[in-house]
Amino acid sequence: GVGMGMTAPVSITAFPAEDGSFQQKVKVSLRIPSQFQDSPPCPNDESIKIEERQGMTIYSTQFGGYAKEADYVSYAAKLKAALGSDAAYRKDFYLCNGYDPPMKPYGRRNEVWFVKE
Repeated sequence: GVGMGMTAPVSITAFPAEDGSFQQKVKVSLRIPSQFQDSPPCPNDESIKIEERQGMTIYSTQFGGYAKEADYVSYAAKLKAALGSDAAYRKDFYLCNGYDPPMKPYGRRNEVWFVKE
């Protein structure tokens, strides 16, 4: 019953298919605002879960514009190519992050993260 507003980034966990596209299963994560961190409200919808994300080391690339699935897939492929075969990171998923509200037309920030193993 309390409005928390939108937080950034909005993080989508993508599970890539063989061709690099997203599988239908994705997980969308929103950061709980600082004032609610110690005692987050209980969700009324059972499909919503509160998870604590552990610290991680990531490989990242950044791009602008209104990001679509094809953009995230493309930048994930570019990041994979830039890292080459020596970098150890999780191959079963990656994170797609958007930092801006929909009404911000310019200077948008998006990132693809690979989680280091």
